[in-house]
Amino acid sequence: MDKKKWRCVSPRDIFKNLSTMLAALARAVLAVGGCAAFVYGTFHLAKEGSPLFYYAIAFASPGTVAEMWLDDAIIEPDEILSTDENTTPEREEASPENEHEDEHSGEQAVLKPEHEVPEVPEERRGTVKEVFYAPAAGGAYIAYEHAMIKNCTTYGSEKILSVLKTKTELSLSTDSPETPQVLIYHTHATEGYEPADRGYFDTAGTWRSTDLSENMASVGDVICAVLKENGIGVIHDTTLHDDPSYKGSYQRSAVTIKKHLKENPTIKICLDIHRDAIEPSETEIIKPTAVIDGKKAAQIMIISGCDDGTMNMPGFFENLRFAAALADKMQELYPGLCRPVLFDYRKYNMDLSPGLLLIEIGATGNTLDEAKYSAELLANALVALCAAE
Repeated sequence: MDKKKWRCVSPRDIFKNLSTMLAALARAVLAVGGCAAFVYGTFHLAKEGSPLFYYAIAFASPGTVAEMWLDDAIIEPDEILSTDENTTPEREEASPENEHEDEHSGEQAVLKPEHEVPEVPEERRGTVKEVFYAPAAGGAYIAYEHAMIKNCTTYGSEKILSVLKTKTELSLSTDSPETPQVLIYHTHATEGYEPADRGYFDTAGTWRSTDLSENMASVGDVICAVLKENGIGVIHDTTLHDDPSYKGSYQRSAVTIKKHLKENPTIKICLDIHRDAIEPSETEIIKPTAVIDGKKAAQIMIISGCDDGTMNMPGFFENLRFAAALADKMQELYPGLCRPVLFDYRKYNMDLSPGLLLIEIGATGNTLDEAKYSAELLANALVALCAAE
């Protein structure tokens, strides 16, 4: 036996070798566990529709996320609206063959609201600019009684004023609270507002919530309460047509409208209650505000669609009469509350009923309390309009 092939192994050597083996085993276990956690986490983010899913994919494979962008797998960023009244808001259309998603989407995740106003770090604070949109004159703006109409169509002002000489035929009975005459619904029900009037906002916020006490449903509740108190039957549909996705919201709300109109043929007026988004930049948003009886109110904008010949909206002029009459009554009772009526080539399901309007109550910069106050004033004006008919 050749003694050179053998050597004495000390306990210290055994312990050293054993430690090396255990360390290698631990690294292997951590590697496998980390991969499993990454795969599971990525799958969970994808399932939940979280935008973090794309960051995870980009970390693992930049080429893959580029392909996903090219395939339109990532939803387009939020629409930014101008503070200039000459700029009109873009909203999605309900037409299946030509659906435009105005998606203030990004599709940012819907946040569950906090009842306590959260603190915002200085580095995430943007500016909330309070603006009063005064009645404009000339150009696209047409004066009608106490109100203004922003005409974005090819119809001239003479034609518009000629149409408005005929008063709206829409009227409501104030002695039939059990008979539905008004439908309140929300195509973008998850839209929300600033949690407080503090002059700044969280640039990482979304102004969206699935909590019915914090989103557009709570604003609709105020309108319904006033109408019922005045003997007008109303249905409030609080379906979240934009959750979990904004895409297809108007198609889903069209189903809701048709259902209620079929079940309740006494419905004459349908109001799609929204809030606007006026965001000049990523660090500034606008809160359109009027002071009514010493209290801040979110300014309101009514949108009345015009048929361009392809929308199947034969009653759009009657809709304009109703919009103008409601705006006039709001301005008569509460000067400054109503921004100019937007008359433009928009559909927004207005082909489904002659008394269907889209109403923007405030914008992202307003608070929920300001929006609710405006909703009360809007409902009061609608009641007064009915009483005047």
